[in-house]
Amino acid sequence: MLWGSILLWIVGLLILYVVIFTAVKDGIDKSEVGQLIKKNFGTKDNIVTVSDDEIEKELEDEFKN
Repeated sequence: MLWGSILLWIVGLLILYVVIFTAVKDGIDKSEVGQLIKKNFGTKDNIVTVSDDEIEKELEDEFKN
């Protein structure tokens, strides 16, 4: 009986987390501030990632000159 109760709590909290996460994300995306941030800084998909090797090579080239 105890394990069933614990399992129900875990499932309930997981559902609550998903609902709150979705509501907050949707609320931020539709707000004026969210739209302004998207317009000025873009979305996460547009961010270019740079590897550590590329950074080290660039720094080495800079210090050689």
